[in-house]
Amino acid sequence: MTPLVVAAVLLAAVAHASWNALAHGIRDQLVAFTLVGGGGAVCGAVLACFAPVPAAAAWPPLLVSVALHVVYQLLLMRSFGLGDFGQMYPIARGTAPLVVTVLAAVFLHELPDAWQLAGVAVASAGLVGVALWGIRGSSKGGSGGGAQWPALTAAVATGLAIAAYTVVDGVGVRASGSALGYISWLMILEGLAIPAWALATRRRALVEQLRPVAGRGLVGGALSVAAYGLVLWAQTRAPLAPVAALRESSIIAGAAIGAVFFKERFGAPRIAASVLMVGGIALMLH
Repeated sequence: MTPLVVAAVLLAAVAHASWNALAHGIRDQLVAFTLVGGGGAVCGAVLACFAPVPAAAAWPPLLVSVALHVVYQLLLMRSFGLGDFGQMYPIARGTAPLVVTVLAAVFLHELPDAWQLAGVAVASAGLVGVALWGIRGSSKGGSGGGAQWPALTAAVATGLAIAAYTVVDGVGVRASGSALGYISWLMILEGLAIPAWALATRRRALVEQLRPVAGRGLVGGALSVAAYGLVLWAQTRAPLAPVAALRESSIIAGAAIGAVFFKERFGAPRIAASVLMVGGIALMLH
């Protein structure tokens, strides 16, 4: 990857961790993702005015991606509702590059080399470490290790959804003829789903619930567009697996945000596990 691509993906990683933190910080997750989705749709509509419509070949993967993104958002809402940000975020994000490596090899014939395979193994060890530390911490807190399994399951499922839409979008954006056009329509279509559901289920009460946190949520929506737009552009310039791996350096930003802003316990074992995950990412980028 060129330095420009690396810089774009690193910037996307920070933006992604930031919008996830903003969403997690809003107690009502449906309200949070309504604002993020709505803000993303507005940004997408503005961008669509300045970008060409994606080519016809890009629309089937784009529509599949819209469905996968909605599933991802629902799973992420569930994850944030069940567990700590500092645990759920690294598990969800850490799962994705491992699965993307396999999917890209099977469906796109982007075969990993020995360094990437070693990176998958090391990052997997870090992922297991983060998960096990979360279970152990929960047990010490008196709620029992089993109480964490629903949260961990939701986080891993979120990672699988991320991997699926990453590969689908890699195909779609390369066929679109315009990364900006692709991200515009993706954000318009996926961004309307959660707000539509919230409006249908909460109706008049929704406006009152949105008002106190509207600013944070809309900023989160803008950050989500910027984060994924940069990643999609990078996917037109480099193979999917290393882009997905580098994007998950957002794990470090997410861990720092969880510790500083949410006062979540991090601890030496979780630090070691995160270092393993980052080491695996570095190997995949060798």
